[in-house]
Amino acid sequence: MSTVSEPDWFKSSYSGSAGDICVEVAFAPGAVHVRDSKTQDGPRFAVSSSAWRDVLGGAGR
Repeated sequence: MSTVSEPDWFKSSYSGSAGDICVEVAFAPGAVHVRDSKTQDGPRFAVSSSAWRDVLGGAGR
């Protein structure tokens, strides 16, 4: 029987330490999981790796 482990979540190095609004992401094969850093047990969503690349590409514009 296999065990599902919690992914390794992290915040961007651009995130402030003053309690600013931040998201955390965790990479999994073929997907990127996203959650609110202040509500870690709250809602989460996942997008495909290619969709995440599109998000990052648009963020730099």
